[in-house]
Amino acid sequence: MIRGIGTFNTNFRKSNSSRVQIHNNRLGRMSPLLVNIQAFVIVGFLFLLLGSNAGYAEESLQKIIDQTPVNGTLKLDGKTYEGNIVISSPITIIGTEKTVIKGEGKGNVITVKAPGVTLKNFTVTNSGQDRNSGEEYAGIKLMEDGNTVDHIKITDTFHGVYLSQSHHNVISNITVIGKENGEVAGQGNGIQLYYSNQNELINNYIEGTRDGIFFDYSSQNISKGNDIRRTRYGLHYMYSDENRFIKNRFSYNIGGAAIMESRGTILEDNQFVLNQGTRSYGLLMQSTNDTVITGNLFFQNQRGIYFDQSQKAIVKDNEFLQNQIGVEVWASSADQVFSGNKFSNNIASVLAFGGKDNNLWSENGKGNDWGNSNSVLDLDQNGIGDYPVEYKSSLYQLVEDNELAYLFLKSPAIKIYEKMNEVLNKKEVMVIDEFPLVEHGVLGEDNNLYMIFLILIIVGSLYWKRKRRRA
Repeated sequence: MIRGIGTFNTNFRKSNSSRVQIHNNRLGRMSPLLVNIQAFVIVGFLFLLLGSNAGYAEESLQKIIDQTPVNGTLKLDGKTYEGNIVISSPITIIGTEKTVIKGEGKGNVITVKAPGVTLKNFTVTNSGQDRNSGEEYAGIKLMEDGNTVDHIKITDTFHGVYLSQSHHNVISNITVIGKENGEVAGQGNGIQLYYSNQNELINNYIEGTRDGIFFDYSSQNISKGNDIRRTRYGLHYMYSDENRFIKNRFSYNIGGAAIMESRGTILEDNQFVLNQGTRSYGLLMQSTNDTVITGNLFFQNQRGIYFDQSQKAIVKDNEFLQNQIGVEVWASSADQVFSGNKFSNNIASVLAFGGKDNNLWSENGKGNDWGNSNSVLDLDQNGIGDYPVEYKSSLYQLVEDNELAYLFLKSPAIKIYEKMNEVLNKKEVMVIDEFPLVEHGVLGEDNNLYMIFLILIIVGSLYWKRKRRRA
């Protein structure tokens, strides 16, 4: 019996030992899997704990910019980077069509505090909008010289690009879009220059901002090929001298361009188109001196050019087409010289207000082309009328007495009003052009027909006289 029991115990111990061994083997085979699971859990926990901070550090654009070497180039990916950022060394930042730098909704999105910075090919959005702030917030603010901003789109900012005492910069091919449903006057400007000189603003598109480009104490800048529309003033200009504007287009604004308190401005080959409103104009000249306005098109504005308290402008070789008033000039403006200009199909070519002015309507024997509003005889075929033109109108009194008359200049009743005053001899002389131009030599576009008709009359008269003598 004892042996049997011993045998059973021995067998039991062997059997139990085998089971323990099998269990240990199974645990041995499972241990790597458990280790991996534990590691995964730990890593996941650390990621949840630290991941957001680690990701932010990795994607911090400011940190990447600060690490970019002087004069180095930073190429951004086609994704959204968080602003605001400050650039303190001369570097180049280039993005793609999908690169966006999004500000914090306060302050400037990009502040440039170094010279020689280049920003190119990305979108900037979401600057501060506080109008009561002492600082003028912008998508891009330049505070040093010699920078380049090219192919940048700017949306949802107060100002688009703001130059603060920043000179010799090139701002080109940028697009600034104001708020679609926002109050125009409550926004900032597309581009603003404050005490900033000798900059180039080239081929930019600005729409829906307060003013397109605003110059404040900024001189000797060049603006070329810009397209500005649906703003308050396409160009607003205060206390800034010797600036040059070439081949720009100002359209659908309340005022195309307002030049004020400035001297030596040059406007060449620009287009002022469809600037309409209660008191709108293509170009306002107020308290200016020594301005040159040449080769521009003024098309379908309420007033092409408005002169007030301005002296010594040269207005030459411009075209005034289908405006309500081609040129409105007040007696406070003197010594303007108008020559080589063409007036076509305006309701009133020129209105003079406030008494007799002291302006010249010809220079060196060359006056202006008055179109169909005045018939000009040119028998010697030299392109200059044989006698002076007196351009007359009765509208000046109507407009001077009541500003609301501007609203009715397109009415058919205005033509009847002018015709009645012509019959009653109540029209006043607005302009005396000593040397009016004749486009085709005799009578405007009917030159050849007029000559043929005149020759036929002369020949017919001679023939009739000879026939009577023979009789």
